[in-house]
Amino acid sequence: MKQQRGFTLIELIIVIVILGILAVTAAPRFIDIQTEARQETLQGVKGALQGGAQLVFAKAAIAGVQKLATSDSSAVVTIASQEVQTNYGYPDAGSFGGIGATTTTSGGTSSTTPGINTFVDLDDTQLDYTQTSANEFRISFDGDDPASVDCYVSYTNAGDVGQVPAIAAVVTGC
Repeated sequence: MKQQRGFTLIELIIVIVILGILAVTAAPRFIDIQTEARQETLQGVKGALQGGAQLVFAKAAIAGVQKLATSDSSAVVTIASQEVQTNYGYPDAGSFGGIGATTTTSGGTSSTTPGINTFVDLDDTQLDYTQTSANEFRISFDGDDPASVDCYVSYTNAGDVGQVPAIAAVVTGC
């Protein structure tokens, strides 16, 4: 007659303890995945802004307006039939009304304020745009306040000819 063998109670307890230890060490890495996703998304936004700004600078250099400040009315380049105001060849932070273009009508006259999407494609259903000064804007997640939550990308104008705009991802509060 064959003798049936199975796991002893001790073997089952050891397996359960090992699985518990693995769960405790692995779970935090999966639980914190939203924070990492938000941080990496903002790094992607930063990279998109840097790439878009470089393309605008290339167009400005070709047009010969890369040395003009925002105050000069000819410091403009056209991208995909949209005018982009430049500051020393880079997109001017103070001339965008949001991520997407906005159209306002006053007295029967419509005017369109260009958005960041004139030089880089961002999802305005997930991201918010905040103008912090004439020289800076911030992009944060929908519903986040970039003034109180350290989870945003900031774009600050170039200060002079030969300088680049400061584009930084602040992700400590994601």
